Amino acid sequence: QVQLVESGGGWVQAGGSLRLSCAASGRTFSSYRMGWFRQAPGKAREFVATISRSGGSTYYADSVKGRFTISRDNARNTVYLEMNSLKPQDTAVYYCAATNKATMTAVYDYWGQGTQVTVSS
Repeated sequence: QVQLVESGGGWVQAGGSLRLSCAASGRTFSSYRMGWFRQAPGKAREFVATISRSGGSTYYADSVKGRFTISRDNARNTVYLEMNSLKPQDTAVYYCAATNKATMTAVYDYWGQGTQVTVSS
C-alpha cells in the first residue's frame, strides 16, 4: 500500500507556472506507475498525465500537451507536475494517483487528497 500527499497548488495568473509535488510513503515507490488527474467544479475527474515506473515513458492529455511535464524522482519517492502557460480552464483540484500495474490505461488504486490550483484571467 502507498499513501500520497500532494503539495504546491495555489493561485496564479494566466500564463504563469506552478509545480505540483506528490510525496509517496513506503519503500516500493519505483514499482508504481504514477499519474496526475484533475477535477474542476461541476465536472468529472479527468486524466492529465502519467509516467512509467522508471520515468522513461510519459503520456499527456491533449489539453495539457506541450505545457505540462510529469517527472519522478524514485530516490525521493516523489512525482512532479510542472505546469506552464497556465489557463483559467486549468483551474481544478489536482490529484496524484498510483497503480502497481504497468499499463498506461491501468486503473489507479491509490489517491492523494488533492491540491487546489486556481488560474485567474
